[in-house]
Amino acid sequence: MGTRGLINLPTSLSPPSGRCTSSVSGLPCGVLPVRWSRSPRPTAARGAKNRQLLEVGESAAGMQNQLLGLVNGMEKKKARETRTKQQLQAPSSDNAAGVATAAPLPGSPEIQCFPTTAKTIHRQLSTVDVLEKIGISRHFAAQIKSILEFTYSRWLQRDEEIMLDTETCAMAFRILRMNGYDVSSDGLSHLTEASVDLNDTRSLLELYKVSQLSTSKDELILDIIGFWSGRLLKEQLSSSKAQRTPLLREVRHALHSPFYTTLDRLEHKMNIEEFDFLGHQMLYLPWQRNQDLLALGVMDFNTSQLVYQQELQHLESWVKERRLNQLPFARQKLAYFYLSAAGTMFPGELSDARILWAKNGALTTVVDDFFDAGGSKEELENLTTLVEMWDRHDEIQYYSKHVEIVFSAIYSSVNQLGAKASAVQGRNVTKHFVDIWQDLLRNMMTEVEWRETRYIPRPEEYMENAVVTFALGPVVLPALYFIGPKITEYTVGDTEYKELFRLMSTCGRLLNDVQTYEREYMDGKINSVSLLVHHSGGSMTIPEAREELQEPIENCRRDLLRLVLKQDSAVPRQCKELFWKMCKTCYFFYYKGDAFSSAEKAGAVDAVIHEPLQLPMDLLLPGLDLSSLCV
Repeated sequence: MGTRGLINLPTSLSPPSGRCTSSVSGLPCGVLPVRWSRSPRPTAARGAKNRQLLEVGESAAGMQNQLLGLVNGMEKKKARETRTKQQLQAPSSDNAAGVATAAPLPGSPEIQCFPTTAKTIHRQLSTVDVLEKIGISRHFAAQIKSILEFTYSRWLQRDEEIMLDTETCAMAFRILRMNGYDVSSDGLSHLTEASVDLNDTRSLLELYKVSQLSTSKDELILDIIGFWSGRLLKEQLSSSKAQRTPLLREVRHALHSPFYTTLDRLEHKMNIEEFDFLGHQMLYLPWQRNQDLLALGVMDFNTSQLVYQQELQHLESWVKERRLNQLPFARQKLAYFYLSAAGTMFPGELSDARILWAKNGALTTVVDDFFDAGGSKEELENLTTLVEMWDRHDEIQYYSKHVEIVFSAIYSSVNQLGAKASAVQGRNVTKHFVDIWQDLLRNMMTEVEWRETRYIPRPEEYMENAVVTFALGPVVLPALYFIGPKITEYTVGDTEYKELFRLMSTCGRLLNDVQTYEREYMDGKINSVSLLVHHSGGSMTIPEAREELQEPIENCRRDLLRLVLKQDSAVPRQCKELFWKMCKTCYFFYYKGDAFSSAEKAGAVDAVIHEPLQLPMDLLLPGLDLSSLCV
């Protein structure tokens, strides 16, 4: 393994001046060559800031497309010199050898095909897995779909080439289920502790990952697999003879952080930095191609990171412009909300969704703090009335400077983002944005009245209100309008849309309650933990109440995942995934404590937005000619 070095793009859009003779085409050592399309413009005016933000995204996309085209061109040259390329598609009568083929995605490296034996099915799935792990699967959508269609057809036939190989069977189930294919966990019933090689770490890891994909409390097979595979993996980690390999580091991470507690972009960075070339020899791509894919992953992450930095700068300027930093009671959590946006909605084209997610997340935190401790009852009633009146708000006066700052920030942001979403959707959706905020403040006032009158609601009454006051509505629901599909009024009114929101918010609310009950008790607030203890008549302790809530949390997560993966839905799949991403974000912050209210996740902010990738430089691009990308 070579020396670890920084592989990153410069933070400026102007060409770097420092050069060294050992780098490719005279570029700075350790910096991937890129074509510098323009110098940055001055950012003094707001319009200039917005233009620069757009230009950064365009430049990043251009650099990424250049690398995609270059790698694809190299592969075509290799193909002409060595063999005739075959395409990936499901086998047909003209394809007696059973070779999977498909047309390559324009601009993406082609994927070689092999006869569909157990070994090559495993290689195909391993390739899909790697593409997803390093965050570039969207560039290979056509190839991946073809591989999964073929694998699914063999799964339905219970093909022994899949079923009799533990790792292949588990990987097929995991990838197919998470990509929306209807696979039953009954297909794993033959995988028992007695039937697998207990020393096969990779197979045990796949089985453990599979156990986390339960979509129903009735999938006992997955629970059983998770129990014994997790135990065996822990025993391997504790063994003094165990070598600290990349595989075992992956095992440790999987045991510590279930996939539903992670942010995608953090995982991509870790997987890129821990990319194990020897461990991925099973890929059905030449070793050089593995490096090409890693290079694409590096470029994709670095160009995205450049965009994230510009977006966060824009958001920080917005906080100052709206004077939110002048509110003494408000937690400044903009960076955390932007982390959750960039960590889950990472493609460059989702910039508007990330900006909305972060702005409304920051605003809901300010409002929550205002209602919890920062405002008097008169101020809270005044703010609620202003939001209710909306465009007629100038008919009444602001009760205080704090009310003016909070309302003005909500009003301007909702109208601006609503107008942009309306343009994207081709219809006026601003009213929906306003309705979401009005519902939030009404329900928050209900909690104020409970507190003022010392009313203790029933647990179900509390949860019905808390689903709204957890304040995910202004963050997630408006963002749906920016991620691609058209969202009709019929979709918004559909029961599935409402159930997705309920499950996401309930899961988040309960996770938060379990971790924050002590602070909320000191603040005189009720939550689901204290309500369980109260209504038990003294028969339940706080620890018992926290344990009692684990089952409904898990049930909500499973039910939500089932809805997200369900085919033929009223809500588009891309939109459903946003509810799941927010659920994962809640787990990320509240799985093992109240990380949202602390600085615990500051390192994650730096990792996704600021800190460059660190890679063994001698493994990155040997033999990959990037000279055509140089200035």
